[in-house]
Amino acid sequence: MLDWFLSQFDTVDVVVLVALAIGGLYFYFKMNANNKSSFAPKSTPVVPVRQQREQGFIARMKNEGRQVLILYGSQTGTAEELSGRLAKDLHRYTQKALVLDPEEIDVDDLTRLPEVENVLLVLCVATYGEGDPTDNAQQLFEFIKNTDADFKGVKYAVFGLGNKTYEHFNEVGKIFDTRLEELGAERVYTLGLGDDDANLEEDFMRWREGFLPHVAQEFAWELNTDAETQRQYRLELLGEENQVTLFKGEYGRLGAFERQRPPFDLKNPFLASIMTNRELHSEESDRSCRHVELALEGSRIRYEAGDHVALFPTNDPSAVAAVLERLDTDSDQAFRLINTDEESSKRNPFPCPTTLRTAFTHYVDICAPLKSHVLKALAEFCTDEKEKEKLKLLSTPSEEGLKEYASYIVKGRRSLVDVLRAFPSCRPPFDYLLELLPRLQARYYSIASSPKHSENAIHVTAVVTTYSIADEHDERFIKGVCTNWLKEKNTSEKVPIFVRKSQMRLPHRTTTPVILIGPGTGLAPFRGFIQERKWHKDQGKEVGDIMLFFGCRDPTKDYIYKDELEGYRNAEVITDLHVAFSRIQGKPKVYVQHLMWEQKERVWALLEQGAHIYVCGDARNMAKDVQNCLLRILREVGGQSEEEAIRFFKDLERQRRYQADVWS
Repeated sequence: MLDWFLSQFDTVDVVVLVALAIGGLYFYFKMNANNKSSFAPKSTPVVPVRQQREQGFIARMKNEGRQVLILYGSQTGTAEELSGRLAKDLHRYTQKALVLDPEEIDVDDLTRLPEVENVLLVLCVATYGEGDPTDNAQQLFEFIKNTDADFKGVKYAVFGLGNKTYEHFNEVGKIFDTRLEELGAERVYTLGLGDDDANLEEDFMRWREGFLPHVAQEFAWELNTDAETQRQYRLELLGEENQVTLFKGEYGRLGAFERQRPPFDLKNPFLASIMTNRELHSEESDRSCRHVELALEGSRIRYEAGDHVALFPTNDPSAVAAVLERLDTDSDQAFRLINTDEESSKRNPFPCPTTLRTAFTHYVDICAPLKSHVLKALAEFCTDEKEKEKLKLLSTPSEEGLKEYASYIVKGRRSLVDVLRAFPSCRPPFDYLLELLPRLQARYYSIASSPKHSENAIHVTAVVTTYSIADEHDERFIKGVCTNWLKEKNTSEKVPIFVRKSQMRLPHRTTTPVILIGPGTGLAPFRGFIQERKWHKDQGKEVGDIMLFFGCRDPTKDYIYKDELEGYRNAEVITDLHVAFSRIQGKPKVYVQHLMWEQKERVWALLEQGAHIYVCGDARNMAKDVQNCLLRILREVGGQSEEEAIRFFKDLERQRRYQADVWS
């Protein structure tokens, strides 16, 4: 038997087996010597909940001597940026503020803030949608609204970011400000109300100029003039000898675009292939509106009609080239920026290490109007005294400075490229410029499809933004970053995306009638709603009436999805189709609210049947005009008094029978 067994192996096999046996015996006796094992299982003690929490932000503040906590509620990155600027300002008073995303903390730990000596809580919070908190501040908002915790001993200040064209202007900031006082905290400075419809930067500058000296006096902080020139990040240049993998445009994880892993979100977008990218306007139109279809295969991304899709654009290559030329440096230089505060949770301002070209292409915003603190920093790198004084004036929160900033930068839409061209003696170091510039943010669009119609695709409808600006200084051509980037994308090219849930939903019952009001690209989410109702109808279900009010300029130029809409009307999915044209030569301008009034009896009849109303589009004018027209219908057709009409409308909002997805 042994002879047969050995015959199945050659000499090499026998040698290997003997060696393995000897090694195994040696390992066995060594491990059992003295009944001790170096591989004995290590027991992990159960850590009490309080001990675990001691590793959180309260412990950090205590251990690192941080007196100031800054929390931000940000949807597009602006509130996050302002929070970072405040932290840098406070550094001049030798304060190391802790800046945190509230989504990444245990909000219950906020009740322990009084444990931190002389603590100051600063909130920079945006109001999103119809008076809602931003996605990342949702839990914080609910906690502060509903808690009965005692915040006595906590001093606080709130700066809100909002838009006066919306009915609930800065609602979130106002609620935080009121609730913290009700919970026993002490307001250390007046509520700031930033208005993005006017000049948010000016509002912040005015608030900040009062806030900083006031809190410095309140807490007896002394100004450290040396901190003015201190940098937040230090530069490390990388050569071939460093042998590091570079970020090439990813947002969270190295190689994320080569090795895609769900779930996909803001920090881990999905690379969606473009299936279709076609023009919706006719050749007679002097504008462009694109219909783009994005493939979702393999992403596990799910969406509902009414949701938003976020797209991550890159900067215009010509603008990137112009900046790199002005900086006179190697665009392929690899580098990393490292936070000088070693205890900071934010190690880099954007994904590092990377190259100069990648940073200016993917990570920083070079096309938005420059912020005042960037202008102030740029002034120090001007060799021409007149240019230096001009930039200093533009960055000064005096009445003259604010007026100049509003005119030259905000109204003139002057970006980094424009300023570097207008001030040729300004030669800032590239690393400082990258430290100062805000991050290039994702852009959000209402999804123009239904998953029941297009399960593995998302449709986007986007007007391409282009216009000219001329003043006494020069004339410039302005291009929207995302829409112009998207316009140039070819079929099969890939773009980074993720889906953000929306509150705007069709009624659960398919028989409930709906009234849809959406001029221009405001039609986008309603296209998804109509597709959804069409799918239900095709399944044999009874569906309620759809009354659509759509507005455009000219039926021969920008009547988007005309054939589709008329096809849905012929199929009796859309029961009432009313299109307003505002730019037909020789005819008066007609807008959607005019057609609503013409159809007032029908609108009122559907409301009496329980109809839901949806509005999508411009907040500044259209949404207000539609609301006023609806109130008029309630009064003059529904026979309600002024007070009754307002109460009826508020009930529609409360019951979510009136929903708006609007922008300014």
